[in-house]
Amino acid sequence: QVQLVESGGGLVQAGGSLRLSCAASGRTFSNIAMGWFRQAPGKEREFVAGISRSGTHTHYADFVKGRFTISRDNAKNTVYLQMNSLKPEDTAVYYCAASVEFVIATLTDEYDYWGQGAQVTASS
Repeated sequence: QVQLVESGGGLVQAGGSLRLSCAASGRTFSNIAMGWFRQAPGKEREFVAGISRSGTHTHYADFVKGRFTISRDNAKNTVYLQMNSLKPEDTAVYYCAASVEFVIATLTDEYDYWGQGAQVTASS
């Protein structure tokens, strides 16, 4: 079992920044690939960013490239999502997720554990 707890969501004006954190427990963190997804009202959950177990490799959805950065600190069992230049269309509940099977994962089905979600709202 892996427990995930997100923090850092909130309300920001368009163009602003937020950083999400996700603390993991229950398994050796360096053996888990991590990712961030988001779900806006009335829409399906979508992939935002993923990071490999070691942190060497990352992958981003096209709509966040150049604005968002995923990183991890294996000593602190924490993964981060730095979000810059936020747009109103980035407004959603953001979820962190853990994959115990894949070295890096981009699909919803590749993830085994999910956090409770953090609301991010970018106002225009």
